[in-house]
Amino acid sequence: MNKTFIIAEAGVNHNGRLDLAFRLCDAARAAGADAVKFQTWVTEKIVTADTAMAGYQQRNLDSDQSQYRMLKALELSYAQFAKIKRYCDTLGITFLSTGDNPEDIDFLLGLGMPCIKLGSGDITNIPLLRHVGRCARPVLLSTGMSDLEQVRRAYGTLREAGAKDITVLHCTTNYPCPPEEVNLRAMQTLARELDCPVGYSDHTLGTEVPVAAVAIGACVIEKHLTLDRTMEGPDHPASMEPDEFHEMVRQIRHIESALGDGIKRPNDSERAIAGSVLKRIVAQRDIRKGEVLDETVLAVKRSPTGLGADRWDEVCHTRAIRDFHQDEAIEI
Repeated sequence: MNKTFIIAEAGVNHNGRLDLAFRLCDAARAAGADAVKFQTWVTEKIVTADTAMAGYQQRNLDSDQSQYRMLKALELSYAQFAKIKRYCDTLGITFLSTGDNPEDIDFLLGLGMPCIKLGSGDITNIPLLRHVGRCARPVLLSTGMSDLEQVRRAYGTLREAGAKDITVLHCTTNYPCPPEEVNLRAMQTLARELDCPVGYSDHTLGTEVPVAAVAIGACVIEKHLTLDRTMEGPDHPASMEPDEFHEMVRQIRHIESALGDGIKRPNDSERAIAGSVLKRIVAQRDIRKGEVLDETVLAVKRSPTGLGADRWDEVCHTRAIRDFHQDEAIEI
């Protein structure tokens, strides 16, 4: 059984506070996540001062402040991320963070981060994609706001630069994302067209969609985690609280168990039941030795002994080798 790698996306739900970041690590570990992921940036290097917030950010914050101002308030320093990484190590949970430029990526890898996560906003960022490819580390590539050709180009850019282990995450960049915008089958399209592992970065409310993604092939699930959905911040309303996240993990692990290995065969419990349920060939009435065995004298019933009903053609129209009583198992 392949285990889905479940990422608790803490993102910016720490609200720029280190103590909340630590609590999100605790919550992710308690909920059963394999990793907790943040976002690492230097505001001046990733956004101009006059860039407006995205529509969902304006709605969730009920504000029209600039994106620069919002991000600056949420920014954590490299030194703080080093502390978060050490704290994750003590908890026994994998630390991940999305870097927004080459310096961020190099810093995070220097902390010992096991793979590189690229956000949907960098799907067309050729310089960053090439830098990440040259790092020759496993890559998780989110694909929100992009079409297949853009994903194909980003994937090819990473490969050409040196990346070999790339998992592509289907994603819809909307917070929260209504189910009708998910298009979960696009994840299967990515797997087929790119011939690579796929996963799903989820922004819907509830557990149904990420669980369904696992059922149709996701090997990675990323889901936002918050301590309290009513907290002020751009991503809290589309995030799961700890108890909900724990329930999602439980459901995913059950689905993994239910998927099995794909080989169609009866399991041990079915074999035990089969003797009482599968039909066998018996005498419909008393039969004399030498009598022709056909539909008029044979029956198919549940019976503890006898030939299986799948041998009907082998038995029918032969002659009885001895006398048989009604309901007695037929022998040939």
